[in-house]
Amino acid sequence: MKNKIESIKKYCNSLTSYSRYKTREVYIGDIPLGGNNPIRIQSMTTTNTMDTIATVEQSIRMIKAGCDYIRITAPSINEAKNLLNIKNELRKRGFNTPLIADIHYTPNAAEVAARIVEKVRINPGNFVDKKKFQIVEYTDEQYNEELEKIREKLIPLIKICKEYGTALRIGTNHGSLSDRIMSRYGDTPFGMVESALEFLRICREENFHSIVLSMKASNPQVMVQAYRLLVNKMEEEGMNYPLHLGVTEAGFGEDGRIKSAAGIGTLLEDGLGDTIRVSLTEEPEFEVPVAKILVNRYKGRENHKPIIDIEENPINPFEYKRRETFEVSNIGGATVPKVIADFSEEVISLSLMKSIGYNYSEKIDKWLLTDSAADIIYLGKKDFPFEPPPNLKLIFDYEKWIHLNDRTKGFPFYKNVYEFLNAEANSFTINFIELNIDEIFLDEFENVKNNFSVVFVINTDNLHGMAEQRRIFFELILRDIKNPVIIKRFYENIDEEELRLYSATDFGALFIDGFGDGVWINAKDKYGNNISREFLNKTSFGILQAARVRITKTEYIACPSCGRTLFDLVEVTNKIRKRTEHLKGVKIAIMGCIVNGPGEMADADYGYVGSGPGKITLYKGKEIVKRNISDQNALDELIELIKNDGKWIERGEN
Repeated sequence: MKNKIESIKKYCNSLTSYSRYKTREVYIGDIPLGGNNPIRIQSMTTTNTMDTIATVEQSIRMIKAGCDYIRITAPSINEAKNLLNIKNELRKRGFNTPLIADIHYTPNAAEVAARIVEKVRINPGNFVDKKKFQIVEYTDEQYNEELEKIREKLIPLIKICKEYGTALRIGTNHGSLSDRIMSRYGDTPFGMVESALEFLRICREENFHSIVLSMKASNPQVMVQAYRLLVNKMEEEGMNYPLHLGVTEAGFGEDGRIKSAAGIGTLLEDGLGDTIRVSLTEEPEFEVPVAKILVNRYKGRENHKPIIDIEENPINPFEYKRRETFEVSNIGGATVPKVIADFSEEVISLSLMKSIGYNYSEKIDKWLLTDSAADIIYLGKKDFPFEPPPNLKLIFDYEKWIHLNDRTKGFPFYKNVYEFLNAEANSFTINFIELNIDEIFLDEFENVKNNFSVVFVINTDNLHGMAEQRRIFFELILRDIKNPVIIKRFYENIDEEELRLYSATDFGALFIDGFGDGVWINAKDKYGNNISREFLNKTSFGILQAARVRITKTEYIACPSCGRTLFDLVEVTNKIRKRTEHLKGVKIAIMGCIVNGPGEMADADYGYVGSGPGKITLYKGKEIVKRNISDQNALDELIELIKNDGKWIERGEN
């Protein structure tokens, strides 16, 4: 029975021992991916495809930054034909990087492009289907009629790809599932996977196997679940096509990087992924260094310290369910995950408190808190020099806490189980006990598990740290241990960009699986200095937001721009952020064109979508509320829409 259950849940080689998941090799021009090849990096041009020189020059910048492949949009036959001019100019300048045509809605453009470039990407949600976003019941006969229409459009493209040696990416987007898929499977990872499999089965019937698959979503939870499920379904049917990883519409700046790392990094941790694209609302060459940092982390990862194996995954890896815990003084249970600030090596001051969201006002003699104010401060052996803000928890090392004049002013931190069991006294309210993986298998651990005053703090020094900490959570579930758990990591010899991406991967992967009741990050740079507490605090809250477990700010689902874009995405996104970034928990999608716009509205409260030169269409969810309004008035109209829904607040009110 165990083997049966394991096969149902399987999506990678191992949950405890790192290795790349072996896929079939697919050649993209002269640069293959999958098989034993390194993980390839790609990005997408943002220029007008009809502007040959601009596209070529941007492509060269991307190649020099480290792109293995260059993707270019071809929304119509004219752009598809111009790919030949772009390719010839690149070759003339000495660049032989394979090109990929990005196609939506236009099978005839795909057929043209397939004769020119090395790979064509099609979106199964809009390659043939015309979406009306109406949920209707399809009979089996109607469903099969729709599949036959796909076959009629897809087979000519397959034949051209076979003749010209062109690869094909079947790229599902969460935001553009067809009405047929939505009616039968809903807006789910299952629907995303089936959308791709419909096309894949036709390719296999035609004995065409130069295929790459992707399951992109702007929600990292959905994205991770869809890729896992895709691998699981391929395993069932004896397939192993390579995977293109990406979080679509990740956004701008630090938020885009954190969200991308949470999604892409989670899958890389389990050995999945053969090529990646980090989708940022920035110039495409800026995406490449981020992708490199993510990929390079896994060189030598297989040499990690062994982790105790597990026969069966105790959770469903294809659905989100938070691990069940009891609450210990507002930690765990149904409460949001907490953020811990480590002041044990800091000079504690009002300015340091401000860096973690606490601003003291002498005028009113009160602490003013931001939405991203840390919940707990670890002081180690230090004293807190002034009266703390209400509800802020202070943690002291046990040997400091035991000598406090008033032990109710803080809570003890025990460096291991033995210290807790041998302590002169424990807190009646909360006791924090640090654990590594070995300690949960000790006999003494039985004396602390399910103690209603204990919060565990798990740490790791394993190179494969996420998997080791996940293994701790697996063991807790298998043994029905329900104490809340703070996840703690220490990074050293690291810069801020690496820290942002590594921590988003390590913590994001655990939170996406429903694990963790708090974040505790410590880090030192390459000179041995502490990385600023403000940076760590912002990163911690950013990770929780990306994993969708604690929302503390406005979320922007912004596409990364391409040749289809009808306005300057960076400029417009910044403009919208400036006016709306104080709207906690509101999700706004900013889309340069109609391709993913309506679909991605499903994961946003409001949508701002380019619908023509100088024209914007506003959405509420998937519904159009204002069509083709002037871009001069569109932002004001968006704000009016938010106000009418009662979701607008003036700055300072929250």
